[in-house]
Amino acid sequence: MAALTETRAPDLAGTARLVVKIGSALLVDRDSGALRAEWLRALALDVAMLKARGMDVILVSSGSIALGRGVLALGQGALSLDEAQAAAAVGQIRLARAYEEALAPHGIVTAQILLTLDDSADRRRYLNTRATMAALLARGVVPIVNENDTIATDEIRYGDNDRLAANVAVMAAAETCILLSDIDGLYTANPREDADARHLPVVDAITPEIEAMAGDAGTGLSKGGMKTKVMAARTATAAGCAMAITEGSLLRPLSALMEGARATWFTATLDPQTARKRWISAMKPKGTLRLDAGAVAAMGRGKSLLPAGVTAVTGSFDRGDPVVLEGPEGTHLGLGLSRYTAAEARAIAGHRSDEIAAILGYPGRAALVHRDDMAV
Repeated sequence: MAALTETRAPDLAGTARLVVKIGSALLVDRDSGALRAEWLRALALDVAMLKARGMDVILVSSGSIALGRGVLALGQGALSLDEAQAAAAVGQIRLARAYEEALAPHGIVTAQILLTLDDSADRRRYLNTRATMAALLARGVVPIVNENDTIATDEIRYGDNDRLAANVAVMAAAETCILLSDIDGLYTANPREDADARHLPVVDAITPEIEAMAGDAGTGLSKGGMKTKVMAARTATAAGCAMAITEGSLLRPLSALMEGARATWFTATLDPQTARKRWISAMKPKGTLRLDAGAVAAMGRGKSLLPAGVTAVTGSFDRGDPVVLEGPEGTHLGLGLSRYTAAEARAIAGHRSDEIAAILGYPGRAALVHRDDMAV
């Protein structure tokens, strides 16, 4: 059995960066279509508590379609694509405002980030989103992430926010991802149908046996069932992020989890940075950057690679592509993801970061390769 009750669950209190997924059924009353304001205010207390402990918090929230369909009087039946996207367009404004109003009394600034599957699949967009998220977190902002339902069609959709949350956790290098659900974790069978179903407190490996335990049934407004949650866990844990599924309908569910509320924890054997560096190391490079001695020394101190430290650029690569990092004598130092194309890198090589805009004709990022995007 891959789930071992004697294994210790991860410590949420020790997390530096946390992603929390909130489903529509928790946030929106199914019958009235109204926001569950009391629940959201209680969640805001939890977020404020975690922020006060020095934790970065990212919320991945459903609810835009559920809120918008009520405003547009679209009823409870199935929606066409056009209707769903119209409801999302109306609901996104209300969803963002609801979080802003709930968190503002605690001195917390919020930001809205709308993503599609394409934004994760395209390396350039992925890195741009990652950099934006890092800038927001560095300034204490709580990003509110949702799938961009107003433009997403089936071929570019995540389809559920469980997998979106896992991908956001990977993107943000979060140590922990929490899925607030209508059930307190994974069971050996559906507990609503099988009285002998056993709760699994810890899953150390996602085996075919574990996958077979997950069902497809979601509730009411939500699209994700247990199967999508296990898929999300596979994505998160492979990137060094532990994941928990826990009951979310009670007030202050994150406080309850910290105090020992029942959950299923999927453990990760690596930390996010180590997992990311392994991922970069396995890539096939598209070009090479040769560095001067000063740049090599700065990288050794954990600094990013600035254009001023680059003496030569070879190969053909786009933004986000892997490149070899070489020392002055051609010594292989490692791999990194370039924030510029090969042509741009050649143009700015050897120049200070404050000269980039004048050289390229548009502002760019200060680092040619950010320290988080290196495997050296």
